[in-house]
Parts: sequence; structure tokens; C-alpha cells
Amino acid sequence: MANEVSYPFAADSAGGGAQMVSQAQWQYLARIFGKDRVDFRLDQTSIDAFSLPFQASVSNGTTVTLQPGRALVGGFYYQLTAASTVTIAANSGSTGRIDLIVLRANMSTSSVNLAVVQGQPAATPKAPALTKTYGGIWEMPLHQVTVPANSGALSLVPIMPFDGHETVAVPWNAIQAAAYRSNGSFLIDMDSNNTDTQTEYWVGRDGNVISRDLSKSRGYTPSLVNVNVDLPNANKTGRWRWIAPGIVYFSVYLVNDWEDGAPTRTGSNSVGFTLPTPASGATGQVVKGVLRNPNYNGGLPNVVDIHAEISQGSAAQSTATLLYPNSTNTSEGLDGLRAIPPLSNLKISGVYEAATFGN
Repeated sequence: MANEVSYPFAADSAGGGAQMVSQAQWQYLARIFGKDRVDFRLDQTSIDAFSLPFQASVSNGTTVTLQPGRALVGGFYYQLTAASTVTIAANSGSTGRIDLIVLRANMSTSSVNLAVVQGQPAATPKAPALTKTYGGIWEMPLHQVTVPANSGALSLVPIMPFDGHETVAVPWNAIQAAAYRSNGSFLIDMDSNNTDTQTEYWVGRDGNVISRDLSKSRGYTPSLVNVNVDLPNANKTGRWRWIAPGIVYFSVYLVNDWEDGAPTRTGSNSVGFTLPTPASGATGQVVKGVLRNPNYNGGLPNVVDIHAEISQGSAAQSTATLLYPNSTNTSEGLDGLRAIPPLSNLKISGVYEAATFGN
């Protein structure tokens, strides 16, 4: 059993269990519990850069002063209790370089300390790589330092990772549960009652919104608009899903299996259909489709390129209008679709911005 090691237990055991752990063993264990990050939880509150931990400023040529902060680095906790400085090596050469100010956990010194990782001068300089070695050196970045040629003035870019809110799951009632989560967190509806689909919610500054559907797409039955008669529901199929906050992918399949007659537009309006969820009308949007008309009914070709236009407007838009290229004179551009021909089918799919955040 000598090749089996486990820890920490109340006492050592013949089976390889250990009561005490080395710092290397602790690092393996602690890295599972917590990843590298500054111990400061970000949320939607507006903050200025100088209110954040480890903020830095160039105080004297090549001297950088860092403010206090706390962090977890390579499994070890670190605290800077007072402002401290690091020195950036001078650069009198003809090409610039990029350095990194890091927190460095060093197993040989049994400590975490501020350090500088110096980059290589180059015409197009690149930041140096971090070292992350279990049982050796483990670095977490705080600031990227641009070191110009000919002893130019340093510039700093903070790149440190911060703590964030954990993701939680609920069996159902995600919308209500999200109201009690902190801004900056994710919540997953597991749909344990199998009434919808498994969904991820983002609780953010602009409200609680679905960020993406994680399993099957949602079904809906589109309705034709501006027509004298709609198709039967059995001839209309729609699928859709949230793919990002406020962004929808959808597809529609319409079948006119009548041998004569068709859904025909009323008045001067073109035939249209309803969207699965209202779209933003801030700019107007367009998705594409194909009309297959094998019998050349309605004076249209056997395959017709379809444009579905979501109008621009001050309010959310619930429908899309169908347009097609003029079949007799290409210089006429697009015309409004007047009818869905008998014995034809229409497929439309695409991505659009929903009215999730208003217009």
C-alpha cells in the first residue's frame, strides 16, 4: 500500500493516510478548493481603479508602488498590509519590452512575495509567460508594464483576476430565485419538473436574463400575419433557443399542402409571421430563408431566396415581413411576398437581438 497516499486524516495509517501534509501536498489540495484570484468580489457597483486592491502607480521613474490587498496564489493566501514598491529594470535600448508584476509563491522560500518578471526587448514586444509549477514557483499576474525604448515613461495595465460570485442551481422557479442572488452571478434552472428546458440565468446590472438554453430547444407555433387565411397549426413548426443574453436563434418551417388556394396577403401589407419572442427594433434586423416551389405555382421560380425583415421602430417588434427578389426584373430588387404558393414550403432561420433589455 506504500504507493497510495491520502491526507489529511486524524492520524497516520498503514493504508497510506497521513495526518500532516507537506507544503507541496497542501498546494495540490488547496488548488482544488480555490483558484488564483484577488480576494475582492466584483459586482455591478461602479468603482474607480484606485479603490481596487493592489492598484499601482509609477512613483519615481522605474519605481512602481502597489497598494495593499489580499489574494490566493497557487493555493496559498497572501496579504500586503501596507503600500510596497517594486523596481522595473531600466531600458536604455532601442526597442521596448513588456514586464509583469506578479505575486510569486516560492516553495523554496515558503512564502508569497511581489516580484517582477522581465520581458524581452523587441520591435513588437510580448509579455513574458507566467511560471506555474507545483512544488516550485507559481505566479499570478497583477500588472502588465510597458517599458518603452530609450528610457521612456512606464505605463501600467492591471490584469489581475478577481473573485466572482459562485454559480448555483435550482430545480425550478429560477426567475424568482434569481431575484435573491447577488449581481454578477449565474444561476442554472435544472428543470427538474421537466416542463421547459435547462437554462442558465445571468444576474447582472441590467436585470435577470436568460444567458443560454443548455439542452433542447423550445418549440413554438408561428402565426402568419397580413393574410386572408392562416395555415393549420400542424403545417407550422418553430424552434428557438437563447444562445446569449438577449440573443435568439430560431427556425421556422411552413408547409402549404393545399393544391389550390394559399395564404394570401390582405391589403398592401406583405405576408409575415410571428417571432418566438419580441425583437429589438432599435436598428431593424434581417434573417434569411428559402421557399421551395417545385410546381412553379404563383408565378414564382422553383426555389426562391427569402428575406425576413424585422422592422425598425421605437417599440419591440413581434413579427417579420417576407420579401423576395422580383422574379421577372432583377433591377426591381425585393418585393413583398404576396402569397405562399400551393404545394410549397418555406424554411427560415437565423439569429436576432431580442427586446430583452428594451429598445
